[in-house]
Amino acid sequence: MTRALFNPGDQVRARRSDPEGHTRLPRYTRGCTGVVQTVQGVHAVPDERALGVDDPGREPVYTVLFRSQDLWAADDFGVCVDLWERYLEGA
Repeated sequence: MTRALFNPGDQVRARRSDPEGHTRLPRYTRGCTGVVQTVQGVHAVPDERALGVDDPGREPVYTVLFRSQDLWAADDFGVCVDLWERYLEGA
């Protein structure tokens, strides 16, 4: 099993990337900072699966809480997004 790099309570930043093809990293989160809420376990990477990889890599998935003000400069509520480890970096 792949060990999770981040833990609940850790601040993380969604990577600024613009990959070709499918990705599960929403554009509105890219470059924004959030807080890991939970580690959802290790799961197949959907980006690889979408490319037709028969045996896609597996990595930790995190539920990350972003503040709406950080995402859209609007209101004040939380938005949780499940993100694979490759989409995140320490903040």
